[in-house]
Amino acid sequence: MNLFSYIIWNASPDIFSIGPITLRWYGLLFALGFLLSQQILYYIYKQEGKPEKDVDTLTIYMVIATIIGARLGHVFFYEPERYLANPIDIIKIWEGGLASHGAAFGILFALWLYTNFSISFSKTDVDLKEGKGGSEGKVKKKTKSGFFIERRRLPGQSYLQVLDRIVILVALTGALIRFGNFFNSEIIGKPTESNSGVVFVRNVTETLKNESAIEDVHFSQGISQANKSFQPIKLLIEFKANEDSSRVAAFMNTRFYDRMLYSGYVREHLHIDETLNYKVGKEGGHYAAVVNTYAIPRHPAQLYEAISCILLSALLFWIWYRDKANLPEGRIFGIFMIVLWSLRFAYEYLKEVQVSSELDFIAKYGINYGQLYSIPLVIVGIVVLILSFRNKKQEVNG
Repeated sequence: MNLFSYIIWNASPDIFSIGPITLRWYGLLFALGFLLSQQILYYIYKQEGKPEKDVDTLTIYMVIATIIGARLGHVFFYEPERYLANPIDIIKIWEGGLASHGAAFGILFALWLYTNFSISFSKTDVDLKEGKGGSEGKVKKKTKSGFFIERRRLPGQSYLQVLDRIVILVALTGALIRFGNFFNSEIIGKPTESNSGVVFVRNVTETLKNESAIEDVHFSQGISQANKSFQPIKLLIEFKANEDSSRVAAFMNTRFYDRMLYSGYVREHLHIDETLNYKVGKEGGHYAAVVNTYAIPRHPAQLYEAISCILLSALLFWIWYRDKANLPEGRIFGIFMIVLWSLRFAYEYLKEVQVSSELDFIAKYGINYGQLYSIPLVIVGIVVLILSFRNKKQEVNG
């Protein structure tokens, strides 16, 4: 491995905090995905002469379906035992746990509802007669509210037609969500020796900064030492002003040693020798320690998926723009399902296991849950794509 062949990623997932309110990159990118998608959908509907007001309704369907579907997908696909034992945890979305496969099923169901039923909330006035013993009295009006569901068909907006347009935006939103995962340093890849490797040290930083003696932690690429299969990395640990030399030395030989060798958050990203190589000095009235150790660069799986989704979204938009007047129903949707979920199947080989419950399944079948749930979605795409070509051929022959 060559020196400087990896990137150190230590970005905070938070943008800023005001009191108890924190704006995070993941939430911002998640919302941005829907906002951009809405504007693109306005353009598509305007070009096709469809009511732009339907875009607002579609956006509501998509937001609700994505959040609920992704959450329930994680609950039932990945950790059903945990959530069934503690159902109240299902609503704790802020703790993490969203599954893209669940979002896919949620969106498919929501758009089926959108194209087949009108769901509205309205108020109606009801006449009530007052009287006793069957005698008629005064007529009194009372307002009642409720949800009303009616069967409907939207001109030019069949189920497959809507899916063909929506998946262009789903790919774009998926890219932004994966960028959010990157800021969160989650869904990390397996170790790699390629030049695209990233060392995710955010969890290491947070683990060390939880120690009362430490003011701040910085990382930089280190100087190669001995013959190692890992990359050299340097930690600069700044201690608080009230820490003296004896307390710093004691901390480095006890608490710091334990954290570096036994914390899973540290061992996941740093390879630590049992004999720590560090020096303690004093700069500007503060003590600091420089620790030379080794990093574990990993595949930035989130970025692989994000870039793939951007390219896929651009491809699908180009197909729509080129053929929108004569586009067979299901053509874009079929391509999307095949490409997206095939890539997801492949990328799973580069990712670390997300939940421990997958380990036995992987050992038995050689694939993880994410790959298993991708297979039926690819099959759906193949079937729909074949039907789109068959229907197009029948139209030409007819």
